Amino acid sequence: MRNLLIAFIIIFIGINGFSQQLKFKVTGIQDTTVHLVKYVGSKLYYADTAELKNSIVTFDGSKQEPGILALFLPGQRYFEFIYNNEEVHIETKSPNYVENMVVKKSKENKLFLEYIKKIKASSKKGVELSEERKAIDPNDEEAMTKVTEQLDKLNDEVISFQKNLVKENPELFVSKVVKMSSDVDIPEPPRNDDGSLVDSSFSYKYLRDHYFDNIDFTDDRLVNTPIIQRKLEYYYSKNMLLQHPDTLIKYITRVVDTIPTGTMMYRFFVSHLTSNFEKSKIMGMDKVVNVIVDRYYCARDGEGNFKGYWMDQEKLEELCKDNKTRLRLVQGEVPPNLILPDSTNQKWYNLHELDNEYVVLFFWDPECGHCKKETPKLQKLYAEKLKDRNVEIYAVGKATGDDFENWKAFIRKHNLSFINVGVTEKIYQQAKENPYSLVPSKTTIESLNYQDTYDIYSTPRVWILDKDKKIIAKSLSVAQIESYLDRLQGFEDTEKIIEEEEKPKDGKAEK
Repeated sequence: MRNLLIAFIIIFIGINGFSQQLKFKVTGIQDTTVHLVKYVGSKLYYADTAELKNSIVTFDGSKQEPGILALFLPGQRYFEFIYNNEEVHIETKSPNYVENMVVKKSKENKLFLEYIKKIKASSKKGVELSEERKAIDPNDEEAMTKVTEQLDKLNDEVISFQKNLVKENPELFVSKVVKMSSDVDIPEPPRNDDGSLVDSSFSYKYLRDHYFDNIDFTDDRLVNTPIIQRKLEYYYSKNMLLQHPDTLIKYITRVVDTIPTGTMMYRFFVSHLTSNFEKSKIMGMDKVVNVIVDRYYCARDGEGNFKGYWMDQEKLEELCKDNKTRLRLVQGEVPPNLILPDSTNQKWYNLHELDNEYVVLFFWDPECGHCKKETPKLQKLYAEKLKDRNVEIYAVGKATGDDFENWKAFIRKHNLSFINVGVTEKIYQQAKENPYSLVPSKTTIESLNYQDTYDIYSTPRVWILDKDKKIIAKSLSVAQIESYLDRLQGFEDTEKIIEEEEKPKDGKAEK
């Protein structure tokens, strides 16, 4: 009995393995090595390799995850197919793989091929009609209406085809792929009694709020398709949303909060959004990244584990620790207060008590090459413009050890007349011996440890604060500071004092 059971298991495994065979017949090319590639988002990765012999090649499908895969052939060419834990048998011929394709086995791919060919033919016809409409005389209303109606009919046919495929095959993965590719149906906007629109932006708002309705966030298979990344990238671009950190955060949390934690879908959305906004050149996008890290990496799940489950735990703990600091240094936040002395150690300046319309918070190092160029420019801007416009500069210089004398010498040499403070050598030694001789009578621990408090890993670093000491801008060059404050204070057309230069890469690290 035991031997019969083992034999049955072996036979079952063999049948199951065979049922997931991926077999391709590709004529018109010589015997060669070919690759199976898979999608993760829109990126392609090698998944398997095999030899094409006598036009036939096979792969073990049981090694693959469901999604859209592709057979990668010589000449950097490939064709896509659906894999959903079923046997696939496809035949085609070079060089027109899709046009010559015949699906011998796989219900998913018979429908997928039909869909691809329908979309391709409709797109071709749509281009032809669009070109025809461009050539029509604008005054020929009849001809224009005729072509427009043809385009509308073509679009309706595609929509109807997509809906029917999804409706008639609800159990198939291809239906979810097609549904995800389909546009959301936007209802007719509500109107007043006189026929006028209640809200002229109704259609946009509806699309914005229902954009992801056709995506099943509980199905990780959809991550292994290129469609989901295109949808995600479009939604969070200027095509759909105002590129302001608070707006983006609102619609990131609204979407990601609905995705089950611990899934590949969750990981894909969070990782892609993090990477996207880390690379953004728009000021303030660090706030988006920091909120994503705090909410989707560092927050804990129901079992007390970090939600960023895919990261190394040590690195994740370090990331979360540093992120708490960064969250206090983004636009809209009041950054930590600083109370530091000038070079005489007699006068202490409290950042939060400065009574100015704007404050430029400037961290610099007298030995930093870029600081040596930018700091004198800042003095020129302050003396000739900012001081008379109620803008103060709170400059924190590196002033410990040998840097103390260098710091003072630089201040004298360039006649720096704005507020110059730092943890001077004397204060450093006093704090080292007994920090409570200074805290809280004169300053704070955060002030003495300003490098950690403000995450100063290189110099110069810049923040601009409004009258309430909220951060309104950061990481600007001196020329950008001038343009920004000119615009804010109504002097946009004023002649510029500082010319913008390409930023060197020789900033000296402080930590």
